[in-house]
Amino acid sequence: MDNRKIINELKMAYGMELETVQNYIAASVNLDGVRSDVIKKALGVDIAEALGHAQTIAKRIKTIGGTVPGSFENERSQDSLQPLDDTTDVVNVIKGVIAAEESAMAQYNKIIKLCDGVDYVTQDMAITLLAGEEDHRREFIGFLTEYENG
Repeated sequence: MDNRKIINELKMAYGMELETVQNYIAASVNLDGVRSDVIKKALGVDIAEALGHAQTIAKRIKTIGGTVPGSFENERSQDSLQPLDDTTDVVNVIKGVIAAEESAMAQYNKIIKLCDGVDYVTQDMAITLLAGEEDHRREFIGFLTEYENG
């Protein structure tokens, strides 16, 4: 069985998770102000989960015959999560997190469709990871509503 397409999409998801870790660390350290504490703590939890996702994906890449990429192979695209000049702009960090979660959800949905009828183990893994991204997105949508109204 030729797994190249699946492996390529897994590599993309792996890079996305690692980029998320890097940007969540930056946001959780850079944010200032009284209103930032809840978000910084939530990001701290999400950092560990995103790193776990990356490790899970890396193992699957290797299991199905691929090579886990190094840092030079990872593309970067999370414009909305780049550090802000205003370190008290919690709302834009929250919006960046939501955008990152939506991108991850789209990538996992792509993998789920690609694996349908071909690789049920990878498909099941992607479904599980998708559920985690949906939970994170829902949490940050709640934060956004509260922060915009408060």
